[in-house]
Amino acid sequence: MQGKDDLANKPTEDKVKAQKELVEGLKVQWKLLWNERINDEVRAEGISVANYESLRVERGTIIHATRDFKPLNFKEILETHMVENPERYLQPDRREGGWGKFVKTEITKNQGQKTKRAQDFAPKKPKGKQAKKSGRGWLHAP
Repeated sequence: MQGKDDLANKPTEDKVKAQKELVEGLKVQWKLLWNERINDEVRAEGISVANYESLRVERGTIIHATRDFKPLNFKEILETHMVENPERYLQPDRREGGWGKFVKTEITKNQGQKTKRAQDFAPKKPKGKQAKKSGRGWLHAP
């Protein structure tokens, strides 16, 4: 028999699954759009080859250009499809540090505590003998 908590979480799990499937479908369309584009080298533009209804891009739409152009944004597409928390499905921005910075700031936050604890229990190294000639070395003898 299922508890009350299981019944309460069931609709949200289905909703999350449906959103994941929607996002996966959109990602497939997004990759197709960028892989199948025509590069017009004279005008320095990328042009879509087919219609992508889910992305709201028609055939012949300029998807990449060098000047005076507002590029397509996958986050905006997710927002138009009313996906909750679209940042969860996107990669970290390259201009803000990308995956490397994300790992350093988000995943390894508690690593400092672990290393400090390991240092507390590490065996202590002996300091050694006193340095000769006040630490100046052999060549600097008066």
